[in-house]
Amino acid sequence: MTHHHKTALLTAALDAAERDWHVFPVIPNDKRPAISDWSERATTDQQRITRCWTHAPYNIGVATGPSGLVVIDLDKPKHPQDTPPAEWAERGVTDGADVLAVLCERHAQPYPDDTYTVRTWSGGTHLYFTAPDGETFRNTTGDSARGLGWKVDTRAIGGLVVAAGSTFAGRPYEVVHSGPVAPLPGWLAELLRPAPLPPQKPITVALADHDRRTAFLRAAVNGELKRVTDSGEDQHNNALYIASVALGQLVAGGELAEVDVTGWLLTAALQVGQGEREARRTIASGLRAGAARPRTVAA
Repeated sequence: MTHHHKTALLTAALDAAERDWHVFPVIPNDKRPAISDWSERATTDQQRITRCWTHAPYNIGVATGPSGLVVIDLDKPKHPQDTPPAEWAERGVTDGADVLAVLCERHAQPYPDDTYTVRTWSGGTHLYFTAPDGETFRNTTGDSARGLGWKVDTRAIGGLVVAAGSTFAGRPYEVVHSGPVAPLPGWLAELLRPAPLPPQKPITVALADHDRRTAFLRAAVNGELKRVTDSGEDQHNNALYIASVALGQLVAGGELAEVDVTGWLLTAALQVGQGEREARRTIASGLRAGAARPRTVAA
């Protein structure tokens, strides 16, 4: 790795931060984060970024949620057997860009490429858009219920993209349209908008005994679950982590069973619309942190 390339990565990371995108280090020449809790630790702080990328020639990750971005990932087949389903093949589709073109035609909309655009290592495309204010968009995949179609993924809250200036398998991510980031087109927002959540019901935990110790534990658990279900739209993951740390202390002290705590917290997270995989990861991280300070309750 040359000094020039290391400097170029630092410049690219600082350029991303100048756009108010929250960046974090990714393993060099890879797509995996180099740190844990990358979404919470992603930053726009130029001093932190300079220290990090001076230390090593990391690839650059952008945490799409904190950055207020929705990135549409138009992928290409990776091998000859990676072929489109019949519904797309009959339209002459060969990759994600073709799928998006069909959707544009179907909705009588122009192809939305007048925005900041990155060509990926595989020849795919990342179209960057700003998320609408006050709305929550999450990651989708081409085969998910809210997905746009074959080889079209989206990255939003809970997601990441590898930024321009990075490499994978020796191939670069390159800017092909450096203009401003356009707002997410309304018709795409409508297709990606999550289904409304069912009416929320208070989550309470009833423990069997009724002595003072059990009453304390019941209040502690219910209070942390309420922290999650009452959290603001952009604070769900942070609230879930704090609740997991607090209850993790009681798990480590032998007061509560980890399997029970995980189930209660996961129920609360799903009720406010978090994805299960993201929620389980946050809960596990919080329980580990809480285990460092075990807590017991006097009888």
